[in-house]
Amino acid sequence: MQAVFMTRPGGTEVLEMRQADKPAISGDHQMLVRIRAAGVNPIDTKLRGRGTYFPEHMPAILGCDGAGIVEAVGNAVDRFRPGDEVYYCYGGLGQPDCGNYAEYAVVDAAYAAHKPASLDFTAAAAAPLVLITAWESLFNRAGLQLGQTVLIHAGAGGVGHVAIQLARIAGAEIATTVSSGEKAAFVKKLGAEKIIRYREENFTTAVLEWTGGKGVDAALDTVGGDTFNRTIPAVRHYGHLVTLLQFPDDADWKMARIRNLHISQELMLTPMIEGLPDGARHHGSILERCARLFDEKKLSVSVADVLPLAEAAEAHRRIEAGHMTGKLVLAVS
Repeated sequence: MQAVFMTRPGGTEVLEMRQADKPAISGDHQMLVRIRAAGVNPIDTKLRGRGTYFPEHMPAILGCDGAGIVEAVGNAVDRFRPGDEVYYCYGGLGQPDCGNYAEYAVVDAAYAAHKPASLDFTAAAAAPLVLITAWESLFNRAGLQLGQTVLIHAGAGGVGHVAIQLARIAGAEIATTVSSGEKAAFVKKLGAEKIIRYREENFTTAVLEWTGGKGVDAALDTVGGDTFNRTIPAVRHYGHLVTLLQFPDDADWKMARIRNLHISQELMLTPMIEGLPDGARHHGSILERCARLFDEKKLSVSVADVLPLAEAAEAHRRIEAGHMTGKLVLAVS
């Protein structure tokens, strides 16, 4: 099969297209997927630059998100059979035989779900990581409920644009930050009520004005650094602040404590890194529920561009340049 390998940690030059042996199932809970498309995420670029979670397995195939057709299943797999169309977030962290920048991958069936019938493979491959991240952040961490207010940073980005839609489906009122008029129009169509051009106005002040000085019930920080600190006073007392990034070294813990905030971190990769079966099943369940939302036309995923597999390095360069709207996808077969 053809696959793009990361030969060592480094710049985009370490990504090389090579011929490789087709992987084979080695466990009862696995399935072999012929990949049709692979999503590209910022975590891919970070792993390429600093090294994978499993450095003993090199060279490595990156790519956590995939969509394709099941070719074979293990003896204990009962939710899928050969010929099924699936999407999933599994592999791409340095484990052998399961990165998605390739024509085939071995996938733990617990992480997968049936592909939404309304999505092609390209759109389906763009969805899993951002869906799971947004879902866990809003509902499992922040407990977002009907009628509550939420601030979602970078609303036009990969996680942000699906988080807005999930919050809207839940019946929340949504504020979001964007960098341009084009992105403002994009998030307005998704359901954001308060759109803040953060380059032109102070988002903390804007949120407090929007909420009558109280602050939002929940906030999702997809940016980190100073944005984390500036979000703290924008969240109501006893509210929830979820970040996708590591806490900054100068985190304003005093203000967070005074406001009695529930501070959470979200890393949807944990079940893969730590080998957690319950987490795997939870991810598969989220994707099955979101598949229904896609097919009911309540949810969509924005694909910014589709590149051939051989141009994985170019996809990484675009992501590292920043300010993406929606997702990049590699067409595999």
